[in-house]
Amino acid sequence: MPNRIQRFKAMSSTANTKASRTRRQRGYVWEDSISKRFNGVDGWSAFRLGSPSISLPDILAVNTAESILYVIEAKSSTTESLYVPAKQIHRCAQWLDIFDIYQTRAVILAFKFGAKRRTGTGTYEGRKLKEYFKIWRSDLPPADCTCRYDGTVKLRSDGIIPLRDCSMPFPVRC
Repeated sequence: MPNRIQRFKAMSSTANTKASRTRRQRGYVWEDSISKRFNGVDGWSAFRLGSPSISLPDILAVNTAESILYVIEAKSSTTESLYVPAKQIHRCAQWLDIFDIYQTRAVILAFKFGAKRRTGTGTYEGRKLKEYFKIWRSDLPPADCTCRYDGTVKLRSDGIIPLRDCSMPFPVRC
């Protein structure tokens, strides 16, 4: 029979696994939603590029008729802020360099704040669902940043930076 510590570790491991799976599922659903929304608009095609373990951006969206390329890093959460590491922004910017044939190219940071806000372990309160699509400024080097529920984006080192909202070809909830 397992002792008390072994039972606690087993329960803790199961809870962590479930929470981790929920976070990944939330991210997958957000990426899938963005891709489907682009693909539902004439002239646009979007592709989910794969898991984070293979160092690809989340989504590639193109409109060849208008020569537009968006490389998208998507984040989704029930918290008050969402963090984007500099290496993910750098990875997206590298893709822009590869596809230099497109006249309009941008790294888009897509943020989704769920309709429920997590207030503690397993406890939530209602709030308005918000989505933000921010264009990373090409004059800025990749940097760790955080987007808050109100849509402000802060660099980890320099404070608030003005990132323009990207006009999406589909309706955005905000």
